[in-house]
Amino acid sequence: MSDRLAICPGTYDPITLGHVDVIERAAIVFDRVIVGVSERSRNKEPWFDGPERIDLATHAVAHLPNVTVEGFNALVVEFARQCGAVAVVKGLRAISDFDYEFQMAQFNKHLAAEIETVYLPASAQYSFLSSSGVREVAAWGGSVDAWVPQHVATALSKRRALSGGTAH
Repeated sequence: MSDRLAICPGTYDPITLGHVDVIERAAIVFDRVIVGVSERSRNKEPWFDGPERIDLATHAVAHLPNVTVEGFNALVVEFARQCGAVAVVKGLRAISDFDYEFQMAQFNKHLAAEIETVYLPASAQYSFLSSSGVREVAAWGGSVDAWVPQHVATALSKRRALSGGTAH
């Protein structure tokens, strides 16, 4: 029997402790997990480019021996097929996340019936946490140390300093 492989796709701009929590839990359920970093976004201009986000994510999950990080520029289900994944794992914080993710799961199921979507609810301490919220706090010089791995907090601080006090 082959390994059960799942992907955890996202933009990870930046990766947060909430993301890491979901990835850690997925790594318990599945034999192997690939964190898929979407290198392009159709909705927003990322703070960090694709290779930077891949590097930040790789460092954040380095403690997980069955987890790797890869960039992708395709539909999530196409990336999942390329990897040989049986599931797409998504974290859910609130009902609003479910509404969006349920719609995406239906599209994905239509496009790739063989790939399941698995939802993991956010752990209570991360239920409010989002990359956009972290970016907003960091842009104004606030501390994000409780919400991101230390290397990410450092990268956010450097990005803010390079942009003249704002990271936008």
